[in-house]
Amino acid sequence: MIELKEFSYGFPNKDLYDKVSFTLELGQSCAFIGSSGCGKSTLAEILMDPERYMFEGKLLIEEGTSIAYVSQFYDVDKSKTISVFEYIAEGFVAVENELAEVCAKMGTVDEVDETLMDAYQEVMNRFDAMECGDYISNIEKKLALADMVNKRDLDLSKLSGGEFKLIQVIKQMLYKPDLLIMDEPDSFLDFDNLNSLKHLINSYKGTTLTITHSRYLLNHCFNKIIHLENKDIQEFDGRYIEYNFELLEKKIELQELSFKDDEEIARNEALIKRLRDKASNYDSAANGKSLKARVKIQERLQARRIKSPFVSIRKPEVNFVAADVLEEGTALEVNGFNLSFAEDILEDVSFTIGSKDKVGIIGANGAGKTSLIRAIYANQDEAITIPDTTNLLYLSQNKEDTFAGEQDIYDAFLDLDFATYTEVSEYLSKFGFPEEKMTQKIGSLSGGEKNILGLAKLSTLQSNLLILDEPTSHLDTYAQIALEEAIANYEGAVLMISHDFYSIVNCLDYVLIIEDKQIRKMKMKKFKRMIYGKHFEKEYLEKEKMKKEAEVKVETALLAKDFEKAKVLAEDLATIIEGM
Repeated sequence: MIELKEFSYGFPNKDLYDKVSFTLELGQSCAFIGSSGCGKSTLAEILMDPERYMFEGKLLIEEGTSIAYVSQFYDVDKSKTISVFEYIAEGFVAVENELAEVCAKMGTVDEVDETLMDAYQEVMNRFDAMECGDYISNIEKKLALADMVNKRDLDLSKLSGGEFKLIQVIKQMLYKPDLLIMDEPDSFLDFDNLNSLKHLINSYKGTTLTITHSRYLLNHCFNKIIHLENKDIQEFDGRYIEYNFELLEKKIELQELSFKDDEEIARNEALIKRLRDKASNYDSAANGKSLKARVKIQERLQARRIKSPFVSIRKPEVNFVAADVLEEGTALEVNGFNLSFAEDILEDVSFTIGSKDKVGIIGANGAGKTSLIRAIYANQDEAITIPDTTNLLYLSQNKEDTFAGEQDIYDAFLDLDFATYTEVSEYLSKFGFPEEKMTQKIGSLSGGEKNILGLAKLSTLQSNLLILDEPTSHLDTYAQIALEEAIANYEGAVLMISHDFYSIVNCLDYVLIIEDKQIRKMKMKKFKRMIYGKHFEKEYLEKEKMKKEAEVKVETALLAKDFEKAKVLAEDLATIIEGM
């Protein structure tokens, strides 16, 4: 249906793809993965409208292929009065009206000409393709699958951002395009809505290309993986869990080859040094020839060094520094906090965060999580007490709160007391930003890049309480893991809103759950049972734990350069994966 051959494209200061190729066949459910800023969204936009772009190579899209798109950015139009059902049905009603108009014209003429007949046939084709005759029941089935039947007659403006994103997915799926492209449809979804998205993706019979960093979706959806990294593309027919294992096997192989090459290069370098010393001390044609021969051998060794764009991806070096570390005590106290807009959102909320506590705030979209932490950061409510010993930093989910979009990266970090361009460049290289990107406007960055830049800014500052609002949103898997490690190693307190199950269980101590306008504390063990009971198959937790432990053992063997042991451990890991 879609094929890229030797495809290349880039911007004036950055190449995105260098002679990449892949195919997307009818009925495939494909995850499109890669580091933040590598060009996934740009490629999706090219597929949507290739005529707008000047690229090299071939992009072959089968004639007549219809493509629909779910953007990673959607805002509810609060001024529009329309129900959820009416909004989803708009396209079907439009086709029905078109058909009625054509039929009305056909009824007013004595003889139907070819033009009118063609118009009728074209509308009928769309009517049949979209199953317009059954659209009411089809909408209701999709709403039921997404557990949103109770939203059917709700005014669209009353939906949360996550709920509205799900409605976009449902709407585009019901139009039955040949290819549905979804760009991070999981962003900001709560656990229940993420589970609904999983059901929608897995039940959809059409072809999908989904840009996602969600480990939950990657582990439970998709039968094809397209991985974009360092201007190259690798495709894999199969599950993400199997693809990850293949990468690990390749990593063992490449590191072993690289280790042997390094040893050979080091030996050859020592020979070259001795030959150079001889050539400088003794003017001999033989010494000169030997030196040239060794240099050529070294060049060949360097040239054949293994390139591994898919297995040697660096994590950003996120590191939160705690200032005035408090051994014991309270970092934050909330006592009897109330929040209301048109109606009550939170009532008599109370909790205390200890000076070393790592705490997650979870709850349904629209439950008031962001409003609560913004009130804490503002510290203007008498129900909120922040001790004088607490030094607080806040990372908003709205990246415009962190940096002005018209600033370039260099200027934004000079404001943070970096003295020179070189200092900024060297620091941000640790977060995956190359030197040529320093003059790029922050507003033009991808969602993931903006988030990593926010974490880079936070890593330059000192505090003993971090308040983080959806810090994993738009982050690639490597950056998510780096963030989890930084939180776990931080010596202060953390209060973090997140819908990412893995991030919560990997670095936090307990969660605060918002339900029915109240907040309650839940230990991590109970939280795991609750989430796995609702969202995962039986025994999945234990298998996932075993898989992670086996992966750590393999990585440990690789660090020790014990490649034979790593291979044996990889076989054990393969057995675990076969049972998942």
